[in-house]
Amino acid sequence: MSLVEMKVPTIGESISEVTLSQWLKKDGDYVKVDEPICEFESDKATLEFPAEANGKLIFVAKEGDDLPIGALVAKIDTSFVLDTPAAASPAVAVETPAPTVEPIKENYASGHPSPAAGKILREGNVAASDVSGTGKDGRITKEDAVKAVENKSASPAEAPTKSVVPTNVAITPKVSGAREVRVEKMSRMRKTIASRLVSAKNNTAMLTTFNEVDLTAVNELRKKYQDRFVAKYGIKLGFMSLFAKACAKVLMEMPDVNAMIDGNDIIYHDYVDISIAISTPTGLVVPPVHNVESIGFHDVELKIKELADKARLGKLTLDEMKGGTFTITNGGIFGSLLSTPIINEPQSAILGMHAIKDRPVAIDGQVVIRPMMYLALSYDHRIIDGSTSVTFLVRLKELLEDPMTLMMDI
Repeated sequence: MSLVEMKVPTIGESISEVTLSQWLKKDGDYVKVDEPICEFESDKATLEFPAEANGKLIFVAKEGDDLPIGALVAKIDTSFVLDTPAAASPAVAVETPAPTVEPIKENYASGHPSPAAGKILREGNVAASDVSGTGKDGRITKEDAVKAVENKSASPAEAPTKSVVPTNVAITPKVSGAREVRVEKMSRMRKTIASRLVSAKNNTAMLTTFNEVDLTAVNELRKKYQDRFVAKYGIKLGFMSLFAKACAKVLMEMPDVNAMIDGNDIIYHDYVDISIAISTPTGLVVPPVHNVESIGFHDVELKIKELADKARLGKLTLDEMKGGTFTITNGGIFGSLLSTPIINEPQSAILGMHAIKDRPVAIDGQVVIRPMMYLALSYDHRIIDGSTSVTFLVRLKELLEDPMTLMMDI
C-alpha cells in the first residue's frame, strides 16, 4: 500500500491554525488529483483543500477539528485503482418495477369523517369515534354528522361535574411552548470577529460623533442619470459608491482620519482603501476597495458587487481581505436608524450609514419633508481630535447634499 499524506498547507503569514469546516468527499471515496476534498475555515476566509494524488481517500481529521499548519488531515491510498471502465463510470440507476402492495383489509377511511362532516362534528362538539359511518368503507358522511349533532341536541345535557381541588395542594401552572437548548461550537470566523471587536473596545480611545444628511439631491441625481449609467456600465448607481467617493475625497483632505497608529508611530496614507462591511451567513467581513480616490463610481459599484458575491459564497481570498484605511458599514439596509459602529483595527475611523427616513426639517424658515439619514463616525481619539471628526462629517454632508461638487472635484 502506497499512502500520500495530506497536511494543512501554509496559508498566510498571520494564520497558524484552521478549522476543518466540512468534508466534500466521503471516507473511502476515490479522488482525483486537484479535486477538492474538504474546506478549511481560517480567521479570514474559507478555503478548499485539493487532493495531491489519485486514489482512495482515508480520513484522519474530523469535521470541526482545529488543525495547526502542517497537521495531518487525510491519507490517499494511491495503490487503489479503478481498473475497469464499469468501475470508473458512474453507477447507472436501473429502474425496477415497484412491488405490488396487497390491499389492506381494514380500510383507513373506516370511522374517519369527510372534510365537510369533520367541520360539522367540530362545530357540534361531537367526537368522530361516537359516530357510525355509512359511507364507502365506513367513512362518516355529511349526513351522518348532521344526524349525530341533532341526536346530541335532542338528548338531555349532562350535568357538569364540579371538580374540587384540595386547598392544601399547591397548583403549579403549566409552561406552554418548547424550552429546548442547543449548544454549537463557535466558528473560527465568529471567534475572530469577537476577538477583534473586544480588542478594538479595549485598545482604542473610541468615541462616536453624529450628524445628518439630506439626500434629496443624491436621489434626484440617481433618478436623472440611472438609466444611462446602467446602459453604459451594466450596474446601478447606488448609495455606496457616492458615499465611498465622498469619504475618499474628505479623507484625502484630512489625512489624520485616514491614518493609523503603529506603536509610537503614526502611519499616513496617500491613498484611500475603503473596507466595506458585508454581512454573510458566517459573520461580518470587511474586504477593501482599493484606491477609491482614483477610480470611477462604476468601478466602486462593480468591485463592491464582486466582493459581496464572493463573500456570501465563501470565496474571498486572503489577499482580497487584506488592507483598508477606513471602513463604511451600512446598517440602514437592515432598518437601523442609529448606531455606534466599532472601529476596524488598526484603522482609526469607521462611518456608519443608516436608514433613510422622510422627516420634517426646517429650510429657509419653512418646514418641509426631506429624505434624511443619520451619520455616525466612530474614531480613535488618540489620533483624531473631536474637532477633526466633526469637521469630517460636516464636509461629508456638504458633498452629499450638493453631489455636483463631488463630481466636479471642487
